[in-house]
Amino acid sequence: MPVDCTLLTLVVVHYCSMEYEVVHTDDVPLTDLSETDDVPPDLQIRALDEVLDTDDVQLKLWYFEPGEEIQYHAHSEQEEIFYVLEGEFSLKLGRSGEEEFVEADAGTFWIAKPEIGHGHRNVGDEQGVVLAIGAPAVDDPGLDPHGIDDE
Repeated sequence: MPVDCTLLTLVVVHYCSMEYEVVHTDDVPLTDLSETDDVPPDLQIRALDEVLDTDDVQLKLWYFEPGEEIQYHAHSEQEEIFYVLEGEFSLKLGRSGEEEFVEADAGTFWIAKPEIGHGHRNVGDEQGVVLAIGAPAVDDPGLDPHGIDDE
């Protein structure tokens, strides 16, 4: 008896779509954070984690015009890895009182572990783009690194 390949293909595609997802950056909505009352800074992002429906990781593309920045902050649980796709950034990294400033351009990675202060500013003349990966995927609002006790 011949097999209906159309039905079989639909079943396979449906199954595979639960296991993986492929998306192009242009298909991820650009969100203007200035329109969100409770989320500073006023930057634009693409929330890749929302489109890809990640469980354990937060994944965002951040867009910075010249001079725009994410203020120096820390997270209690989450560690973050950053990758500069475009632009030139000045990074402020380290515990309160031990901060260092590092220059970063396209191709640069850095990590901030939980309770380690970090912030970055676009110091270039062009738009900058940074990929941010955070885990675990928890609601972990920024903390003031100056208020974290060293133990």
